[in-house]
Amino acid sequence: MPDARAIDTLLAKYSESHLDPTNEAIHCACVPLIVFSLLGLIWAIHPLLALAGAAASMVYYFKLSRNFALGMLLMAAFMLAVLAALPPGAVLPLSIVIFVLSWIGQFIGHKIEGKKPSFFDDLRFLLIGPLFVLGVLYRRLKLAY
Repeated sequence: MPDARAIDTLLAKYSESHLDPTNEAIHCACVPLIVFSLLGLIWAIHPLLALAGAAASMVYYFKLSRNFALGMLLMAAFMLAVLAALPPGAVLPLSIVIFVLSWIGQFIGHKIEGKKPSFFDDLRFLLIGPLFVLGVLYRRLKLAY
């Protein structure tokens, strides 16, 4: 049997602490909001930094899975377009509020799950979380990743 792809191994490990349906639902809501707010925090420093950060993450995602990278590219493009459409003075305060509330949601989800967040063991899981959520969507749409 061939070796598992790196993305399959990472998602399997990430999934170990995301088995509870409530925790999964919280993650499906909060992880995209965290990504949006993080892009917003970077955007508030300078929009080109947010674009560079998104581009750098796409390189990593492309190495893991072309299909996931395409999905993340669409998501990032949408989020960056929303940030560009917001009044410049609203980006930072909105991003801070969303970031804090979303992380509170994440930790509530892990309290319900009874397991610590995966990134406590491996910081790569901060980048895998969005793929986990995208994987939920892909499975529902019967798309390969």
